Amino acid sequence: MTRSWSSSGLDLHLDLGTTGKRRAGLEAALRAAIQDGRLPAGTLLPSTRGLAQDLGLSRGTVTAAYDQLTEEGFLITRRGAGTTVAGHTSPASESEPPSPDVPRPRHDLRPGRPDLTTFPTSAWLAATRRVLTGARPEVFAAGDPQGRLELRQALADYLGRTRGAVATPDRIVITSGYYQGVRLLSSVLAAAGTTTAAVEDPGHNIFRGAVQRGGITTTPLPVDEQGARVDLIPSNADAVFLTPSHQYPTGVPLHPARRQAVCAWARTTGGVIVEDDYDGEFRYERQPVGALQGMSPDHVVYCGTASKTLGPALRLAWMVLPRHLVPDVVQAKQDADLYTETLSQLVLADLIARHTYDRHIRSARLRYRRRRALLLDRAAAVPGLTTLGVPAGLHALLLLPRNGPTEPEALARCAANGVALRGLSELHHNPQDQPGGLLVGFAAPSEPDYLPALEALLTALHP
Repeated sequence: MTRSWSSSGLDLHLDLGTTGKRRAGLEAALRAAIQDGRLPAGTLLPSTRGLAQDLGLSRGTVTAAYDQLTEEGFLITRRGAGTTVAGHTSPASESEPPSPDVPRPRHDLRPGRPDLTTFPTSAWLAATRRVLTGARPEVFAAGDPQGRLELRQALADYLGRTRGAVATPDRIVITSGYYQGVRLLSSVLAAAGTTTAAVEDPGHNIFRGAVQRGGITTTPLPVDEQGARVDLIPSNADAVFLTPSHQYPTGVPLHPARRQAVCAWARTTGGVIVEDDYDGEFRYERQPVGALQGMSPDHVVYCGTASKTLGPALRLAWMVLPRHLVPDVVQAKQDADLYTETLSQLVLADLIARHTYDRHIRSARLRYRRRRALLLDRAAAVPGLTTLGVPAGLHALLLLPRNGPTEPEALARCAANGVALRGLSELHHNPQDQPGGLLVGFAAPSEPDYLPALEALLTALHP
């Protein structure tokens, strides 16, 4: 006879067997569940009254079974604390070694990461409470593959006000992170006939791979002190992927003349510009450079994300698309995972509409500006070390001295000092014979950890 309990407040399947001895069957079923790991150590069991009711047994039968297993060492009963499963060794734990924990770096200076200790927890909780309190039942139904209208409306207003984008809710698609957005867009462009896309070199290799997995061949587009060499976009390219506000990883913005030139290229050829505005909110010495999309909204796909402002765990990103691409991208989104989780979209929409999101970014901007200035000041004391990029973003690029350690040597030294960061060479299409450099993320550490992390880095880089 197979029974399960529910009215006790705990769900667990027990097979009491076909024997007429109900106490023996209950003892055997509990003992087996504990021994094979289905009831781990510390699991709280139902009360004797609740379990008896759920299984149709007498309370005395359940009490006697609990007492017997307690004597055998399988259960622990404490007055006022209920009955829990005792520590034990299961067959699985005897045969399988524990999986080793991946060690966390002592000093995390990896690029592209915000300070997660400053996540606006109180504001997020308050917004969640408002959203749930006023939510209609349909909020908990299946979502819209294009994204919640509330978030798309809030983003349209926010991006127009802060980034100079030409955005309306009907042109915005919400995705589960920027990576998914690149994959979806690449597959749509490939299906429409795009075979080749120009991609910045150096550039983000993970997202370059996403373009390739979407069915498009990538060709390197060199970067110099004025940004991507858009004059070198090959004739067979139908798309170009850029980080015009703050090039990743060199940190230079795309020169105004080149902005004009790439927009003219798109209008003339019908090509598509994909703008990754990954950290466009963080400019420290002047007004942020406006979005390229505002110059040519019918030819530019604007991509943004909450990963750099709030945290990557939210998996929230957005694309502002030329209208002709919207239906196919929405269909691709629906085919990929139906829709992005709904409640977090509504919470973010609330934070944007109340300007809480703005205040969080302004606070982070002040904090990151101080950190960047401290990094540059300390790095200036290391002979031959050069810092590239305008005052913006979440990382700085340090070029290594020609007569100093090579990039692999510098990375090894940093690792030995407990510092995690990223090398420049891997971001090139062809890493051989490229200048060595280090990408230092000054945003990732918590406030108390930043100075020790900086000292550990520069100690490793000193001759």
